[in-house]
Amino acid sequence: MKTLQNLASASLIALIFLCVAWELWLAPIRPGGSWLVLKALPLLAPLMGILKGRRYTYQWAPMLVLAYFTEGVVRAWSDKGLSAWLGGLETVLSVVFFFAAIYYAKLSAPSRQAH
Repeated sequence: MKTLQNLASASLIALIFLCVAWELWLAPIRPGGSWLVLKALPLLAPLMGILKGRRYTYQWAPMLVLAYFTEGVVRAWSDKGLSAWLGGLETVLSVVFFFAAIYYAKLSAPSRQAH
């Protein structure tokens, strides 16, 4: 389970950094960055719970990350150049986080701990 927690933590942190770097430096919508960088803020809500291994956070955070998965797929499909590649990376990080968190929540259920 520690591997799943580490994988979820790493992918969430990477997703936060990707969102910030993408919208400020790598491929912002406007030169010099844009307010779209604020899209990283909702990802901070589950961060401490994920890092501390709180099962409840692992239960709801995968639903939050689906919005980032959707954005990644749309931008990978519709954008060109670096922005399309960043959209693909956002999609991959979202999927990794989603499955790591779901399986951590499943395997850390009290009913599974009793065995």
